[in-house]
Amino acid sequence: MYEQHFGLREAPFRLTPDTGYFYAWRAHQEALNVLRVALGAGEGFIKITGEVGTGKTLLCRKLLAAGGDRLVTAWLPNAQLEPDALREALAAELGISAPRELGQYGQLKIIHDRLIGIAARGGRVVVCLDEAQAMPDHTLEALRLLSNLETEKHKLMTVILFGQPELDQRLAGDGLRQLRSRIGFSYRLQPLDLDGVRNYVAHRLHVAGSPRAATLFRPAALRALHRGSRGIARLVNVLAHKALLAAYGEGAATVDTRHVRRAVADTEDATPLPRFGFFHLGGALAAVILAVGLA
Repeated sequence: MYEQHFGLREAPFRLTPDTGYFYAWRAHQEALNVLRVALGAGEGFIKITGEVGTGKTLLCRKLLAAGGDRLVTAWLPNAQLEPDALREALAAELGISAPRELGQYGQLKIIHDRLIGIAARGGRVVVCLDEAQAMPDHTLEALRLLSNLETEKHKLMTVILFGQPELDQRLAGDGLRQLRSRIGFSYRLQPLDLDGVRNYVAHRLHVAGSPRAATLFRPAALRALHRGSRGIARLVNVLAHKALLAAYGEGAATVDTRHVRRAVADTEDATPLPRFGFFHLGGALAAVILAVGLA
């Protein structure tokens, strides 16, 4: 809608985890380095946690995309699986069939044979489990048992648990202490600070083709964007997109604080900004979008 107005090839703040827009923010780069070191060490379990919207799924996709020829990856986005369904899904990701009707022993044998075959060719298997905090305890235990599949010298697969902070609380319980003891590396993703938001926005605008990536959002607008989003990357995307819409609706050449305020007022999860004499902006963005649509 506003791409041509701002000289963009495409919308820069989509919510889909596009690795082409990956920004090596300090926390994300550190997490990626932890993953690479842990994979190199042959760890059985790795844990990456962070609040909703901090970029865990994008980090997972980035790791999978950069895996190389010898890294065989399996991505399990649905954590709410029963143990037999988990084994069936893992087998499918590995290119084999292990229907749940075979039972635990039959499924494990098929998966084990596949892992041995991959290891014999010099390959490594990495299983990325998204939203791990939602996985039932008995399924987490089944995942731990899967990690027992190993040779005399090496683990046959590495499991990376991506989850919200609730995952740490789950693992702290006595019922999952065996799994907790298997986690060799862990990292907690932090929100973007003000500089992080500034560089993140400029990076995404640059990738989208903006000729004014560093100046399209005015400094005060970026401060408001950081405060309204709390540094949560997904919220930054939502608010920046709506702020661009508001600026486009006015025909403005740059995004100012008032545009971010309208975006914040229109977004339930955003942190309200102090008014300091500003008029109430609730519904203002919707009016702008409606006017643009009518035009």
